Amino acid sequence: MGLLSETFNTLDDLMLHELKDVYDAETRLVSALDNMAEAASNPVLKQSFQEHQRQTEGHISRLEQVFRMVDQEPERETCHAIKGLIAEGDDMISADGDAKVRDAALIAAAQRVEHYEIAAYGTMRTLAQQLGRRDIADVLQQTLDEERTTDEKLTSLAEGEINPQANVA
Repeated sequence: MGLLSETFNTLDDLMLHELKDVYDAETRLVSALDNMAEAASNPVLKQSFQEHQRQTEGHISRLEQVFRMVDQEPERETCHAIKGLIAEGDDMISADGDAKVRDAALIAAAQRVEHYEIAAYGTMRTLAQQLGRRDIADVLQQTLDEERTTDEKLTSLAEGEINPQANVA
């Protein structure tokens, strides 16, 4: 179901749409992160992707918890944005050239995904607060904090190790 066919009469409608969208995004990311970890040549970057893959599985569990909190069965609605971001990551994975530069490209692709997720979780958290669902907002805040931490780790890895090595290539 596309966004244009949705009916949003209440913030609850919007919240449920966002929940289904990000549930699809996180589900797709599990395999995408596996592919990125496999493509990474830097062992620290490889480990970072593997760690975030495990974390993403936890994000999926939290989203399933939120579905239960709103008396809904977990359901995915195609997240077109994440499909595009994953496709860009796949382009980086299959790119030819120096492995160190490709690692820098993988971080760039991963950070685009992180920024999307930060926006999605921030939006859902704010909707939950507006709806008076502090319980849901707290669950979403946990994931939002983890996404921000992952983004910071990727920035630190890029600036401190990956990009300087790629710049010598």
